Amino acid sequence: MTLDRRTFLGAAAAAASLSAPMVHAMGKPRVVVVGGGAGGATAARYIAKDSKGAIDVTLIEPTRTYYTCFFSNLYLGGFKEIDDIGHTYGGLATAGVNVVHDWAIGVDRDAKTVSLAGGATLPYDKLILSPGIDFVDGAVEGWDVSAQNKMPHAYKAGSQSELLKAQLAAMPEGGVFAMVAPPNPYRCPPGPYERVSMVAHFLKQNNPTAKIIVADPKPKFSKMALFQEGWANHYEGMVDWIGDDFGGGNVSVDPDAMTVTIDGEVTKVDVCNVIPAMKAGRIAELAGVTDGNWAPVNAADMSTKTDADVYVLGDASQQGDMPKSGFSANSQAKVCANAVRGALTGSKVFPAKFSNTCWSLIAPNDGVKVGATYEATPEKIAKVDGFISQTGESADVRKATYVESEGWYTGITNDMMG
Repeated sequence: MTLDRRTFLGAAAAAASLSAPMVHAMGKPRVVVVGGGAGGATAARYIAKDSKGAIDVTLIEPTRTYYTCFFSNLYLGGFKEIDDIGHTYGGLATAGVNVVHDWAIGVDRDAKTVSLAGGATLPYDKLILSPGIDFVDGAVEGWDVSAQNKMPHAYKAGSQSELLKAQLAAMPEGGVFAMVAPPNPYRCPPGPYERVSMVAHFLKQNNPTAKIIVADPKPKFSKMALFQEGWANHYEGMVDWIGDDFGGGNVSVDPDAMTVTIDGEVTKVDVCNVIPAMKAGRIAELAGVTDGNWAPVNAADMSTKTDADVYVLGDASQQGDMPKSGFSANSQAKVCANAVRGALTGSKVFPAKFSNTCWSLIAPNDGVKVGATYEATPEKIAKVDGFISQTGESADVRKATYVESEGWYTGITNDMMG
C-alpha cells in the first residue's frame, strides 16, 4: 500500500483517537457510523460538513477501498475496469470525518459504546449502522460462504467480482453459466437480471455458443418485461429463465461436482453464480435492533424501532416501500444526517423526503430505469409516485438513459466520498 500525506494524516488521526478513546473533541457530541458504503459514507460526510465541526464524527469501515455493488455488473460485462468502481476514504478524512479501518464487533446500547476488533471502544451519542447485507445460512441447499470461491455470489463487490469475471473468461467453448437468483427482499432488485445481461454480452463477444440458466424462486422480477425484451433482441436463444412456476425455487447445488439441481433435474455447469437470501449485516443483529433479518426503522429519521439513538440505513433497514439500492441508501442517509444534526445541535430539521432510481444496462447503449419518490408516514416510507422505462423505446432514448446513469454514478460517488 502506498501512503500519501493525506492518507498518513488520516491514519495518524485515527490512531490518536483510538489510543485515548475517552478524550473526544472537547466535549463535542459524538456520532459513530458503522459501514462506509452509500449510506454510511454519505451520512458521515453530511454530518461533518453541515455541522461545521460541531459534531465529532467517526466512520468505522474495515476496507480501505469501497467497491460499489451498483455498476459492478458493468465490470463483468467489460464496460468498466475494477478500479472504475473502487473508491477510497481520503475525501471523507479531508471533510473532517475520523476514518477508522477496523471491524465493529459489538454494540453496548446501555453504555452507548461500539467495540472494535482491534481492541478499542468508541463511545457515541448517536450511532448510525449501515452495514449492508449478509447471507441467510442454508438459503441455498449445498451452498454456504465456504463455497464462495467455487460458486461466487459477487453480491459484495470487489474480489468476488474479479473472481466471477475470471471464471467467465475461463469457461469452455459452449459452456454453461448458471445463476441461482435470490428471493425477495434483497439488495438491488434489478441487479441479478442486469448481471444476466452483462454476462450474456460478455459471452456473446467471447463464447457465443455458451448458454445461461437462471433458477429463480420468484414468479416475476423487477423490469421483467424490459429484460426479457432485451434478451430476445440481443441474446436470442442464450438465456433460459426458470421461474418458480417451473421449479426455479426448488434448487440445490454441489460446488465440488459443479452441478445445479432444479426441481430434481441435475445439470453440469461450468460457472455458477449463487445469490442467496439476504439479511441485515451482522453488526445490526449484534446491536439487537433487527427482527431476525432486517432492522425496522422510523420513516421520519431512520431511527430504529428499538432504540431512538441508533439509526439503520440502506440495505439493512426495513423501512417500507423503498428498494434496497445505493440511491435509496444515499437518500436515506441525507434525511438521517439532517435529523441527527438537529438532535445534537438544535439546527433545523426538514421534513423527510426520499427518492430512488435504479438504472440497468442490457446491452451497449441499451439502458433502462425504474424509480420513484417517497414520503415519511407514521407507518413507513411510502411511495408517492414512480416511473419505469417502456418496452419498444427508441435506440436514442435507451442511449440517453445509459448516459444518464453514467452521470448519476459520478455524482453519487462524489456525494458519498467527497
